Order: sequence, then C-alpha cells, then structure tokens
Amino acid sequence: MPRPGRNPKGTAMQLSDFEGRWLLTRLVENADGTRAHFDGIATFSPGEGGLILLEEGHMSVPGQPKMRAARRYFWRQEAEGMAVHFDDNRPFHIIGPGDCPQARHDCAPDLYRVSYDFSDPPGWRTTWRVTGPRKDYRMYTHYVPEP
Repeated sequence: MPRPGRNPKGTAMQLSDFEGRWLLTRLVENADGTRAHFDGIATFSPGEGGLILLEEGHMSVPGQPKMRAARRYFWRQEAEGMAVHFDDNRPFHIIGPGDCPQARHDCAPDLYRVSYDFSDPPGWRTTWRVTGPRKDYRMYTHYVPEP
C-alpha cells in the first residue's frame, strides 16, 4: 500500500494523498469536563468509487475498561471537493479546497461542525464541535503517516 501524506505544503490535497495507513490519536472533551482518548490506525483503501476509510483502535473512557472501537466512511473526489459519506452511503459532508476547510452536518436536533487542517503535511488534523440537546463536545484528531 502506498505511504500516505505525499502532498507537499501549499498544494491542494487530492483524494490519492490519503491512500495508505495513518496512526491516529483522538481526544474527546465533553462539556462536563470528562475526556476520552482513542488511539488506532486509519486505513484509506481503494473501493466504492473512491477510498474506504476504516478507523480501528481502542477508546479509553475514565472509570471504564478500554474498549475496541471502529468506524467506516467513504471518501470520493467530486467537483466541490472530497465528499465524505457514512458507511451506509448517506452524505456526511464535503471537504472543500484549501489548507483549513470547514464543513458541517445537520443531524437534527444535533449540529456537527468540523475544521480540517492540512497546513503541515504529511500529517493533518480535524477538530469537531458537536452541539445539541444531549451532545456538547469537542473532538480533536491527529493523523500521521504510519512509519
């Protein structure tokens, strides 16, 4: 599998720049002050007309045993940018051009807002802000190419 993160600084990210395996670390900060940590691998592999993103790892929540966790998305190159779809193929959001694109997903009554940061390749970051009647958290994820 190709090594990810081939995109040089200042060049627009393309779907092919993500193909491969990434180490990922994630911090979830809830409004009540609790924190959860996720460490794992993100694998972007060809399929479904683009790339299949599979994140697998372990979630640590204070006061609970470490849990295995996984999630899957589909990324496709489209005219507006990179389209991200849920694993059941429902649209999630579009990653627009630029070093720090932002997107949102309305899932009434909740609102998911994300900022991507591609300004320091080969790694990249996401920051999610999720609000709603039962949700209020920030989620920070850092992706670096697997050595």
